[in-house]
Amino acid sequence: MLVPTASGTSLAYDSFGRETDETILLIAGLGTQRIRWTTAFCEALATQGFRVIRFDNRDTGGSTHLAPSPAPNFSALAAALMAGQQPHAPYTLRDMAADATGLLDALGIERAHVIGRSMGGMIAQILASEHSERVLSLTSIMSSTGNPALPAASAEVMALMMRPAPNPENDEAGFIAHSLAFARRIAGTGFPFDEPAHRILIQEEIRRGHAPGGFARHVAAMATAGDRRAQLATIKAPTLVIHGAEDPLILPACGEDTAASIPGAEFMLIDGMGHELPSALYTTVIGSIARIAR
Repeated sequence: MLVPTASGTSLAYDSFGRETDETILLIAGLGTQRIRWTTAFCEALATQGFRVIRFDNRDTGGSTHLAPSPAPNFSALAAALMAGQQPHAPYTLRDMAADATGLLDALGIERAHVIGRSMGGMIAQILASEHSERVLSLTSIMSSTGNPALPAASAEVMALMMRPAPNPENDEAGFIAHSLAFARRIAGTGFPFDEPAHRILIQEEIRRGHAPGGFARHVAAMATAGDRRAQLATIKAPTLVIHGAEDPLILPACGEDTAASIPGAEFMLIDGMGHELPSALYTTVIGSIARIAR
């Protein structure tokens, strides 16, 4: 389903469970689509007594693609940040948070439990701090605060993430191989890497709508978001912070910093988990989300 929002974007979304139940809003991560919150995960979460909504962020899947906006140059972006300058970004994480509240408005939902993963966790944090009246509880998964003192991913991991991907329109096999290599690298060792499931997911994202330049515009929004710790200190909603002990992309210290920055937040570090949410952890994670929501 697709709905226009007051922020000027149209967002594609799915809904699971009864519309009369309290809503959980799931926010996806960098350059990925709503189906990264798998149907199995959403259906299991709905059985806990929630209406579950997942949606494509702008520049992904079936939502508005900002193709006319130029894709940021990563080298220029990094150089500006190193020089202490604020580079231009086509849009910000605040704009993406406005998309999320616009979706709630369009669906007639006053308040929701907000859950975000990776970049989606950052967007969820902004919702909970700047739109507190809309957020019943917050769960931030494998995300961070923007604290410049936090450790960064290794140069090898960053290079693997930032290297140009083949265009799936003329090299689908190359694009899938590129995506699988990165997914395998950032997965933890505690759970089997399900390559067939990842392959199907990547193929489905290609079919649903590849957005050239969308990944780069998401990166620019994250890179220009700045240090959010002062904002996080204002969050009043019950908060759960979940992080993988083996996350090589957003290191565990980033999750610890998130929890330390939000008053009363609970920190849940999961052994063997990397920068993904394997199906073997669904029961554990869903139970914790439901608990904090209640």
